Amino acid sequence: MAVLNLRPLAGGRILRGSQPFGLDAAATSGFLAEHGIQAIVDLRSELERSLVPWLVQDDGGGAPAAVARPAVELIHNPLDPNAIAGSLQSVETAEDLGDLYLGWVRLRPDWVGDALRPVARGKRTLVHCSLGKDRTGVVSAIALLASGGTEDQVVADYAATTANLPDVLEVMAETWRLSVPATPAEYFSPELMILQSPEAAMQHFLAGFTQEFGDARRFLREAGLTAVEVDSLAL
Repeated sequence: MAVLNLRPLAGGRILRGSQPFGLDAAATSGFLAEHGIQAIVDLRSELERSLVPWLVQDDGGGAPAAVARPAVELIHNPLDPNAIAGSLQSVETAEDLGDLYLGWVRLRPDWVGDALRPVARGKRTLVHCSLGKDRTGVVSAIALLASGGTEDQVVADYAATTANLPDVLEVMAETWRLSVPATPAEYFSPELMILQSPEAAMQHFLAGFTQEFGDARRFLREAGLTAVEVDSLAL
């Protein structure tokens, strides 16, 4: 298998995608080398990481290397959607989904800043969560805005996940069935709004983000990035 829902942002300095489904050490090494990845920002919770771990040599102070290859900085920057703001089960509309995203950045601006710091320091960086949709979508949206992208570009990038969701959900469901056999099948139903990526959700998030924070560059300064780091994100 592979990292799914994969695509570049910000002139190729960022790759966004899913977790590394079914990659052994050799395949992981090949994937990272093929894409020139120098840092991985893993946005998943500890439980999610334990089910599908990265098999990389880490120069960021993480676990001992599982495979010998040029060092890649592996950054664990978790946000557990079940433990921070709002309930996943309460997401019924696209606006609910956008509000969920707003809750994350409202309570954890540092989480966004930490996710983009390796990019700001010149490393080609893979940013991912589990599906590469929600947490990854929020970080990607702010990265695109900070690099000079328009809101229309942000919405189009977010909605591009829709075409990839059937494959990603199928693989994700199989992963959980193998690791946690008691997981109900409906947990991964494409009918659930939390497993969709409608344009309206990102449009709602962006409207709220602009109203609360003004612009992405100012938000990132307040989230802990230096002026030099924020400027380096611009194309």
